[in-house]
Amino acid sequence: MTHDPRTAMDRVLAIMSALRDPEHGCPWDIAQDFHSIAPHTIEEAYEVADAIETGDRGALRDELGDLLLQVVYHARMAEEEGSFTFAEVAEQLADKLVRRHPHVFGDTATTTADEREQIWEREKAAERARKGSADTSALAGVTRGLPALTRAVKLQRRAARVGFDWPDATGPRAKIDEELGELDAVGEDDPAACEAEIGDVLFSVANLARHLNIDPEAALRRAGNRFEARFRALEGRARACGEAPADLDLERLETHWQAVKHDAGE
Repeated sequence: MTHDPRTAMDRVLAIMSALRDPEHGCPWDIAQDFHSIAPHTIEEAYEVADAIETGDRGALRDELGDLLLQVVYHARMAEEEGSFTFAEVAEQLADKLVRRHPHVFGDTATTTADEREQIWEREKAAERARKGSADTSALAGVTRGLPALTRAVKLQRRAARVGFDWPDATGPRAKIDEELGELDAVGEDDPAACEAEIGDVLFSVANLARHLNIDPEAALRRAGNRFEARFRALEGRARACGEAPADLDLERLETHWQAVKHDAGE
């Protein structure tokens, strides 16, 4: 096994070329296109995030390889149709990194993370202008393909750069109460309005998380993990008592739930 990055990358590219070979390649790989691969790309990015969350470096190495496969896959399909190559992807990335770090590769001086972020955003705006984008909004470039909570925070941060923001967490915390009141006023008879108000509540919660320097996407993911662990423990506790969880009423399930939390010191 080689640990030279260029040799390893050449090997990966050669393998992908063989897999996509129309005559001798893998039938499944040959049949794929950008649209069919895209869901796998998203899934692999989340699996990288999960490996980071668990602290399993072996899993992280594997998942990063799977994510790299997605890049190689898309680049190979683009090369086949004559759009661009993997080398062009890598070269464009290198050029972009240099442009967006003039404080490292140029004469611009920066001393803080905030200054670095401002440089990064200015260069991104300049790149959009060079591409001929007519969108001059402060929200330009915030893709709709992001996870909803992550996109909410990015939109809020962009708006904050032009002064549309509360000075501290008090404002967004009060906004949550306001939106909950509007949700209560709508009721359940108007599903569309109810959905809109739920969306406003979640958007406000994301804004509060931003002011508290908490990633709402990570916070919700961890809350889901805690719920899963507790509920599995609830099921185990019920079975240990000779009970089938699916046959229990809510009161008995809540008794087990509280016992699990107590056992965990919560």
